[in-house]
Amino acid sequence: MRSFDQLSEREVLALAISNEEEDRRIYGDFAEHLRENYPDSAKVFDDMAAEEDEHRRLLLDLYEERFGRHLPYITRREVRGAPHPREPRQVIRRGIDAIRDAARMMERDASRFYQQASARTTDPAIRKLLGDLAAAEMDHMASAEEVQQRHLTPGKRDAEDDSARRRFVLQIVQPGLVGLMDGSVSTLAPVFAAAFATHQPFNAFLVGMAASIGAGISMGFAEALADDGKLSGRGAPFLRGAVCGLMTTAGGIGHTLPFLIGDFRLAIIVAGIVVLIELGTIAWIQYKYMETPPLSAAAKVMLGGLLVLAAGILIGSG
Repeated sequence: MRSFDQLSEREVLALAISNEEEDRRIYGDFAEHLRENYPDSAKVFDDMAAEEDEHRRLLLDLYEERFGRHLPYITRREVRGAPHPREPRQVIRRGIDAIRDAARMMERDASRFYQQASARTTDPAIRKLLGDLAAAEMDHMASAEEVQQRHLTPGKRDAEDDSARRRFVLQIVQPGLVGLMDGSVSTLAPVFAAAFATHQPFNAFLVGMAASIGAGISMGFAEALADDGKLSGRGAPFLRGAVCGLMTTAGGIGHTLPFLIGDFRLAIIVAGIVVLIELGTIAWIQYKYMETPPLSAAAKVMLGGLLVLAAGILIGSG
């Protein structure tokens, strides 16, 4: 990998042309991904991609006028100090807010790239050229904001943000909450029954691990096979199944781990505290994402959990 300081003015301009082409394609990927669920944001990125294409044509004309028709092959991934945007697929997986943030970062990095290149050269003509490029990127940032305001009015932005939140709740929060509730509550009875029946904490630990892992596998498959997500909008079934299965296992393991403590009474106390934390977390998620009144959420979760816990203790003690 070469240092940015080692590039000639010709190579810097060729790199700028390559950057503009790659940025255009990245914005195109963003637009294509957003088109179905966020059409107004997709229009923003369509216009930004078109502007990048226009910048590339301008840069290419300037290059040919200064250096001729041959354009050396050089990309920013070969140059230390050049702006390196994240791979579009990585950004897209993180949602619409990450896409917007990535676009703003790309414009800032491009402007900084040209400013640094302009400050490094001693050739007055090249300095002016690179300074013009930096100004062009600053103008692009301003025009991008204008494009966003034109296509994405506050009402449309709020609607897209609300849609993104609903999709997050449907695809991540709901299956995760179902798994956490099942893992935290359904494993209480066998774990505490084993603990009180044997008074051997490690026996309860083994039962809890088996119950947690088994429940996680079962819930994961059940969630993945229950709905393909096409009509309900709940997203990829394998993602939902993985989230549900992992949260189910985590919910059961939480109050299982204290039984690694050798002292029976201390293990029971610590496990009881963990149970209260788990139930409180479930109630908070219901309040935060499901708009369930906090007292109602806490009462329902605590009542159900404590009833299952009591059943396990009674069965184990008997």
